[in-house]
Amino acid sequence: MPVKIPDSLPATKTLTNENIFVMTEKRASAQDIRPLKIAILNLMPTKITTETQLLRLLGNTPLQVEIKLLQTASYKSSNTSSEHLSAFYSTFDEIKDKKFDGLIITGAPVEQLEFTQVEYWKELKEIMEWSKHNVFSTLYICWASQAGLYYHYGIKKHAIDKKIFGVFEHDILGEHSKLLRGFDDGFKAPHSRHTQVMSTDILSCPDLELLAHSKEAGVLIAASKDGRNIFVSGHLEYDALSLDAEYRRDKNKGMEIDIPRNYYPNDDLTQIPKLTWKAHANLLFANWLNYYVYQETPFDLSNLK
Repeated sequence: MPVKIPDSLPATKTLTNENIFVMTEKRASAQDIRPLKIAILNLMPTKITTETQLLRLLGNTPLQVEIKLLQTASYKSSNTSSEHLSAFYSTFDEIKDKKFDGLIITGAPVEQLEFTQVEYWKELKEIMEWSKHNVFSTLYICWASQAGLYYHYGIKKHAIDKKIFGVFEHDILGEHSKLLRGFDDGFKAPHSRHTQVMSTDILSCPDLELLAHSKEAGVLIAASKDGRNIFVSGHLEYDALSLDAEYRRDKNKGMEIDIPRNYYPNDDLTQIPKLTWKAHANLLFANWLNYYVYQETPFDLSNLK
């Protein structure tokens, strides 16, 4: 089944060319099916790229999904045109009286700031509090996972000496978790961050489960035991060249940065990196939509508590 998105969203053409099943609003209006209502709070500066990455994964399941793109009102993106934001994005004030089956909160390039120093921290706290009663399951990605763990459970993030940057091998700890159903015992995932949460802090919290961990990169996936909050500290949604783009961007800025680990074949920047995490990215999003959203959310969202 398709992901339902606006007819003119740039991702529509890209995903159609990739043979991802998307459905325009015009066609979806003729179907007598209640799609899953998923909101995406997109905090990434490259919003169109992130939209496409997430919609690619949300569209690769048997479920019809209706997307609502959200932006913060307290901070305006300088990397995405105002025309695009006006055409496709809503603010929290415009949707706070509605309920959603699921919510995705993306990462953001603010991890080296204290949470209280982030311009939209007050607004994000309001959204996370609202999600407790208006969203059935929330998926937090990268910096958002740290923000969510801190807000909901008081788990702090910690600065690290060198950026965790590259593609790393992970072990499954929550082998009976429905979120990881179909995963191999070991799998790869990209990370790109300057801070981390400690696995010991998650394991000591009675409401949380640590589901996937890397000896090199640390925590990848944790979740609340009721499935209402999912935290992914890496970037399984990334394309094959996403880390390459980040590396070259930072080098062009004159920043001191190592090449992404386990990424370029033979650590040769002239070779094209392989997308080695695609299958598990699709599994993660499909399992979240199926087991944590579709099979659990009330058909009538007004009954959501």
